[in-house]
Amino acid sequence: MAEILAPMAGKVIEVKVKVGDSVHEDDEVAVIEAMKMEMPILTYSDGTVKEIKVAKGDSVEADQVLMIIE
Repeated sequence: MAEILAPMAGKVIEVKVKVGDSVHEDDEVAVIEAMKMEMPILTYSDGTVKEIKVAKGDSVEADQVLMIIE
């Protein structure tokens, strides 16, 4: 099981997967906007999206869990 964390504080502008989706290492699963820059959030392991803990428009803190990959 892997947790995908926010690398920095910002706002979720897109969630590109849904629960049950298969993902592979380096797939883009979300996008966060911070300091007027868009930051793609990538997976670092293969698996299936088990849980998504954020939605588009949510504000997140650094190291906050965005989703869980199983």
